[in-house]
Amino acid sequence: MEALPTLLLLLGSVQGAYHYSPFWKPSWPRAKLPVVLPQLTEDLGAPKFNADAKLEVLSPCGPECHKQAPIPSYEDLKEFLSYETLYFNGSLTETKVGIYGFHLADLAGPQGARGRSRAKRQIYGHDSRFSIFGKNFLLNYPFSTSVKISTGCTGTLVAEKHVLTAAHCIHDGKSYVKGAQKLKVGFLKPRQKETAESNKTGSDVPEKMKFQWIRVKRTHVPKGWIKGNANDIGMDYDYALLELKKTHKRRYMKIGVSPSARELPGRRIHFSGFDNDRPGNLVYRFCEVRDETYDLLYQHCDAQPGASGSGVYVRMWNRQHRRWERKIIGIFSGHQWVDRNGSPQEFNVAVRITPLKYAQICYWIKGNYVDCRDG
Repeated sequence: MEALPTLLLLLGSVQGAYHYSPFWKPSWPRAKLPVVLPQLTEDLGAPKFNADAKLEVLSPCGPECHKQAPIPSYEDLKEFLSYETLYFNGSLTETKVGIYGFHLADLAGPQGARGRSRAKRQIYGHDSRFSIFGKNFLLNYPFSTSVKISTGCTGTLVAEKHVLTAAHCIHDGKSYVKGAQKLKVGFLKPRQKETAESNKTGSDVPEKMKFQWIRVKRTHVPKGWIKGNANDIGMDYDYALLELKKTHKRRYMKIGVSPSARELPGRRIHFSGFDNDRPGNLVYRFCEVRDETYDLLYQHCDAQPGASGSGVYVRMWNRQHRRWERKIIGIFSGHQWVDRNGSPQEFNVAVRITPLKYAQICYWIKGNYVDCRDG
């Protein structure tokens, strides 16, 4: 466990103690966003729940590989953004979508070389993760927005009844994973008996926490993931939205369109997850974005399986409301190893919330497009 002064410095960075010119603040971009609307919903046959849950994604396609991919057509995008909805009673539907107000030229990117796969490694040098202890931290924003998915991943509260996570935590690209039909979301809370004893004794020992579980009512997964399965464009669509059966009554973190890496404060991102090598602990980390494509952020944030699905966030200035605001700009997905001109490079990867993905996820949450035009 890190020393207390280090943790206090860390929390200063979490609170966004950035030093900028008094005339400039890193600000959330404002622009009219496209619209993604459902067009046709059809019932599908009963799904199979026979896939093993994989707590990370491995892909050989690195930044250059993604940058050289052909620009998708409108028909391609409509297919990728169509989605399946899995209900708690086991029924399954597929929804076709229409896209409005989007320019294909926005997808253009530089060319590059293709990578190849190799063994994984998700800790880069010194392990810079911090385990968060004590209810005063764990039950307060922003750490309180991190939740546990019953299939083994992490998720983030993004609305009163909605949790954002990675698609591979629910579906392996071919089939829904075991446990997806009875999916639950776990919220950290103190063990009541131990909390009472701690209050009596005044002990400084951090309280032990437990998970309180809420069932998932329905789950949305984009067809871009189901058809791609981490190959080619698949990893670009590694996200899913869970709707809970009841409200969770906690403060949540809104989603936002991902700015470019150069616009991020210090080029840094932050996320917290339930890494498997630290069972029962919520683990926080932050790091610099090393590379990016239109759909992905490449970084060296230390992470282990179990952290996938974590919401990647930054804190920037909201000009309209004149305040600092954290927003989820991506979903931590997994690991990539690429060969760049004969030199091996490794990355952990987050799926960016692009304007189209924002429009889709926002519609899933709100049920109308009018409230989803400003990001």
